[in-house]
Amino acid sequence: MTVDSPSTPPFRDAHLPFEKRIDDLLARLTQDEKISFLHQYAPAVERLGIAAWRTGQEALHGVAWMGPATVFPQAVGIGATWNPDLVRRIGEAVSKEARAMRARDDRVGLNVWSPTVNLLRHPLWGRNEEGYAEDPALTSAIATAYTHGLRGDHPRYWRTAPVLKHWLAHNNETDRATSSASVRPRVLHEYDLRAFRDTVEAGAVAGVMPAYNLVNGRPNHVSPYLREQLRTWTDEELLVCSDAGAPSNLVDAEHYFDTHEEATAAALLAGVDSFTDHGTDASLVTARVKGALEQGLLTGADLDTAVRRQLSVRYRLGEFDPRYDPHAATGEFDTPAHRALAREAAEQAIVLLKNDDGLLPLAPDTRIAVVGLLADECKLDWYSGTLLHRSTPLEGVYERFGAERVEFAEGVDRVRLRTAAGAFLSVPPADAPDRARGTEGALDPALLSGRTDLPPLTADATGTEFALADWGEGVLTLRAPDGRYLSVADDGRLRASADQPGGWVVQETFRLEPHGGGHLLRHLGTGRHVRVAAGGAEVAGTGDVFEVVTVERGEDAVARAAAAADVVLVVAGNDPHINGRETEDRTTLLLPEHQRRLLHAARAANPRTVLALVSAYPYAVDTARVPAALWTAHGGQAAGTALARVLAGDVSPAGRLPQTWYASDADLPDLLDYDVIGSRQTYLYFEGTPLFPFGHGLSYASFGYAGLAARVADDSVRVGCTVTNTGGRTADEVVQLYGRAVDPSVPRPRRELLAHRRITLGPGKTAAVSFDVPLSAMEFWDVRLGGWRLERGPYELLVGASSEDVRLRTTVQLDGAPPALRPVLRRGLRGADFDEQSGTAIVDRTRTAGDAVTPARDGRAELVYRACDFGAGVREVTARVAGEGTLEIALDGGPVLAALTLGTPTADAYTYTTLTAALAAGGVHDVHLGLRGPLRLAHVGFRD
Repeated sequence: MTVDSPSTPPFRDAHLPFEKRIDDLLARLTQDEKISFLHQYAPAVERLGIAAWRTGQEALHGVAWMGPATVFPQAVGIGATWNPDLVRRIGEAVSKEARAMRARDDRVGLNVWSPTVNLLRHPLWGRNEEGYAEDPALTSAIATAYTHGLRGDHPRYWRTAPVLKHWLAHNNETDRATSSASVRPRVLHEYDLRAFRDTVEAGAVAGVMPAYNLVNGRPNHVSPYLREQLRTWTDEELLVCSDAGAPSNLVDAEHYFDTHEEATAAALLAGVDSFTDHGTDASLVTARVKGALEQGLLTGADLDTAVRRQLSVRYRLGEFDPRYDPHAATGEFDTPAHRALAREAAEQAIVLLKNDDGLLPLAPDTRIAVVGLLADECKLDWYSGTLLHRSTPLEGVYERFGAERVEFAEGVDRVRLRTAAGAFLSVPPADAPDRARGTEGALDPALLSGRTDLPPLTADATGTEFALADWGEGVLTLRAPDGRYLSVADDGRLRASADQPGGWVVQETFRLEPHGGGHLLRHLGTGRHVRVAAGGAEVAGTGDVFEVVTVERGEDAVARAAAAADVVLVVAGNDPHINGRETEDRTTLLLPEHQRRLLHAARAANPRTVLALVSAYPYAVDTARVPAALWTAHGGQAAGTALARVLAGDVSPAGRLPQTWYASDADLPDLLDYDVIGSRQTYLYFEGTPLFPFGHGLSYASFGYAGLAARVADDSVRVGCTVTNTGGRTADEVVQLYGRAVDPSVPRPRRELLAHRRITLGPGKTAAVSFDVPLSAMEFWDVRLGGWRLERGPYELLVGASSEDVRLRTTVQLDGAPPALRPVLRRGLRGADFDEQSGTAIVDRTRTAGDAVTPARDGRAELVYRACDFGAGVREVTARVAGEGTLEIALDGGPVLAALTLGTPTADAYTYTTLTAALAAGGVHDVHLGLRGPLRLAHVGFRD
């Protein structure tokens, strides 16, 4: 037994509660030391023996940025497994690798910024790859499993400390630092907050990271919901870490505050505890905090609150108790178990979209043509580690079926680029080692620069034949015969130097622009054109005109390979660094035209075509003439092996779509429309016919459902059924339970996932599956009362294999509250508590709290508030408004009964005044409000 010395200070005494130890340490720290702790890179306090510390270690699907590590499928692929048990094991593996990597490199952090629980509301969002699902229940189930794996099972000490991203309602990269998501109360509580809430309440979350955007006109980094919602969900201290550069954005981009001292104070008071700003340079943040203290905007107690939250995480990670930390020697790195887990995850993430006439699985002696731009790729994304192992679809098929049975055609266009002088762009020979991007690790990979140790391109009489791939919208990559991509380094020279496209600003993409009978070659990373100068090819303000000489079209190579095979496998999809990624939303659901050409050529040459989509997001792709199709996210290091095993039938696919696949762009709302209820978004409300529905996924087996029973208990509904494997092979089935209010008083979801379970059944085997669903899962946020309400009435329960493939159904009667009337005499109407709206934006009532409504555009907005109870009658209406304009009031869609005009503009958007007008009304009515002009409405009241 180890006994601490009597002279051990309380903050070092492992036998005391963390709270008392933190109290003692806070009392010992000077104010300057406390201030220094507020930056991401907290320096050491040598006089107390406290080490330097930093917040933040990316670990979305493996330890990222710090060099080689086990790479699991992308987060959206992890979501497609619908398997919390598997995901927990992935979290455990990632956290053990973080511990092992930190043991040899102290740059590796244990405060992991993962997972992302933003809901996949809109499939054009550039960061679709980072989320788990469009549904809050599925998202929270997967996120809870991952955070528990990251945290570990010890009751006191955590293996790593996960931080959820990105608070809140963040689904657009377009103008992400300045755009505001207009989120009505029902959407806020029932949709966007719910995934965070359920995950935090599960008890394995150390904090959250606010998003760059604004919600209802207020930046997320000064969100009142951090205090009003987040911190009420747990008794644990939660560490709120800013996103990179976001504190400065409050002044520089969003102009929300006049000075950085005001902005820093406001963020700290709202609940931001650690400022990720200006990289490793903490001087600006500490100067701003000191300035805020000097101006009386902050107090010493405010500093203590933030520092306490950081110290709480550091204590839980065992930093101050190295002798007692149970995780100190438990690191595991690239173990056989981790490699097997990566393969299992990749297999479970594969979704069989269609399989006409049982084309899949393939017989062992099948001759296969493997074609497509992703056929021999194992792509990484921005939040990946560096690959230790690599398996492409082509390699997987070679391994499983035998190379002698496989033909390969990548489908790139083979081209030469001829200058006006008749010379061809050429890659000179080079004697330099191969070097993969990110192998050395970097705290900020955005700062990594391109290679300059290779010679720049030149021009000669023969030239080099380049592999040209068009990734959509004319965005091209050009690859040399040695596999290196053309790239531009900091010196502006063009080289064949990159192992893959990548980087914060991708330097490997180009566009051919028609010009003077030929084409200019624009480098997209710099926006400049390529020219051949005396010192070699470079980018400049004016470029050379090139003739594109096509040596071979990609579709010709694909057609030849497809015609000679029994089956053709077309591997299509995206490069995670191009056209849809952090900082860049997609513009269309369509598969890029180059890949559509390849698919058309393959199926024209061989109707036995299997389409394998490997992508970070859904596509609207024509599968009508393709007998079989699969989808998987970029599956990490074992992606190719996993795909080949599914094709061969070694594994029966059982992944399920974590989001709706829409049939066309016309089915989508505007990217910035966050009102999932009003614009009928996601499977919850979408009324059209999707290409493939939420939860969809086929199997090589078949399953029968029977014996549905449901019983209402005190605070839950207990649902059970049996599932039988009626096929001839062992397979997984994902049993999905949905519910819907049969006769709701307000718009409710068409159906909503209540629970699910992934089970394994042998041929002919039957399993009993049961769910215990809390009644709270059937509640909705009642804007009439400002809280949750379970509505009395019938609820249909649906069990099946997807949100649309319902096998069993029954109805239960729930004894909740009856529909409520709005008590407008007592509560009035908060502007944002509408039932319906058009042309309305929700904005900030003040910089610190509250909402108001205003016209989003054209100076006109309409709002409807249903079932307003005026009692025996009212005679006067009041309105709390700012700005200028007119508020029109009508009842039940009739004529305007009162118009309240603010003719003289208020001092600013936050200076409100009260307008009054006569209004006679009694009984129950729908209130219709019209806003005319740049008027902000916070509240409408009524007097008798």
